[in-house]
Amino acid sequence: MRTLGAVLAGGRSSRFGSDKALATLDGQTLLDHAMAALRPHCDLVIVVGRGEVADWPRPDMGPLGGIAGALIDAANAGFDRVLTAPVDCVRLPDNLRALLEPAPAFLETQPVIGLWPATALNELRTMLEDGSDLAVKAYARRIGARAVHSDFVPPNVNSLADLDRLGRS
Repeated sequence: MRTLGAVLAGGRSSRFGSDKALATLDGQTLLDHAMAALRPHCDLVIVVGRGEVADWPRPDMGPLGGIAGALIDAANAGFDRVLTAPVDCVRLPDNLRALLEPAPAFLETQPVIGLWPATALNELRTMLEDGSDLAVKAYARRIGARAVHSDFVPPNVNSLADLDRLGRS
């Protein structure tokens, strides 16, 4: 099975106060860290929401818009599934793909970190078109995704203070 990695980077970074993807940690942008964290688990890594691949059906749909854009790209390029992570996810469990097998599954502590089958695209399109519940967990429930426990909890950067703490750890 071919796995497309997708860094979700289309958010407004409103809690962060500036473009989170371009914030630096240890001399690299958060975007660079997220791409490097996903790379060992995927056949190819793309960035969604920053020009390379667009959120679907439009920007400002939250993580599900990014996941939909990634699933569309995966289906068009012949990938079987998509492994997603947010742009502020600078570290992932070493055994991430094994944890999430078989798809669909997501990390219980961060549902945006998930393994989604390309065949689940139509369910997501339906959700996004009706706009009733745009939570990742709602999508996960709809497609029968499992919440998976990991002893390693990836850091989440929502503020400059979070970034500062992460830089000191």
